[in-house]
Amino acid sequence: MSINADEDTEFNDALRKHGILPPKEAPPPSPSPPPSPTFDDLLEDFTPAELRELAEDAADDDAERAIHAYARQAEAEDRAAAQLARFGRVYPIGREDYTREVTEASTVDEPGVGAASVDEDEDEEMMMRTGTGVVCFLYKDGQPASERTFTHIRTLAARHPRTKFVSIVGDKCIPNLPDSRVPMIIVYRKGEIRHQVVAWGADRERTVDELEVLLLITGAIIPPERPPQKEKKDDDSEDEDSDFDDDSRRRSAATSTNGRASKNIRGPTQSKSKKKAGGDDSDSDFDFDL
Repeated sequence: MSINADEDTEFNDALRKHGILPPKEAPPPSPSPPPSPTFDDLLEDFTPAELRELAEDAADDDAERAIHAYARQAEAEDRAAAQLARFGRVYPIGREDYTREVTEASTVDEPGVGAASVDEDEDEEMMMRTGTGVVCFLYKDGQPASERTFTHIRTLAARHPRTKFVSIVGDKCIPNLPDSRVPMIIVYRKGEIRHQVVAWGADRERTVDELEVLLLITGAIIPPERPPQKEKKDDDSEDEDSDFDDDSRRRSAATSTNGRASKNIRGPTQSKSKKKAGGDDSDSDFDFDL
């Protein structure tokens, strides 16, 4: 007689008791119930106007006051975000506009951020938050790489309205600029050139994500603030390492500028590091004193 070891019978129990059958496998643990939503979790999807209507129907005075307080906080956050989102599109400029719309515009601090609030000894990341990130895009009409990159520039301008994006035809900005050097991207902040890329996407088709990572690394755009992540368990370390490797590969791909070093265009001011080193941008093929 064949025995089905998986059956839950008294006979099988007796066999297990004498070691003839292996013990039954323990049932998998029941998943933990999700945590109860907090008061803020319940209200975060409502607009300030909806919160005020909700407060009128509150069960008691304490709930009404709490909802009104949350509505005021949400309104203040919306006002602050609106002040920071000053741009949101690409601004076409001419050569005569360059100093005002790029160099000088990059020295303007965001609302609520001033020189007094950032010490000169602060780290580089904090210094990146002063002034305004300005991305100057030089292009050529009808050039495939320029047209593809222009699409990405428009997307990022809408996605990051705290950063100013401007565009100008390459040879109208820099006389006799060779077509081989466009599309060109020049990043300014605090009146200085922070980064410069020539012939972006000329070697291969680049993605908007690659360009976004490049602008994040160079400080042109500021990443959105994220809540602190919860501490991961040890069994998540493998996934964490994998995420790190993927991010490193993306950054490496984004910062690779077509396999050759780009020459700096001499801007209106020199970076602090070059001043200290006594260097200049004299290796540039072009004079760019706008």
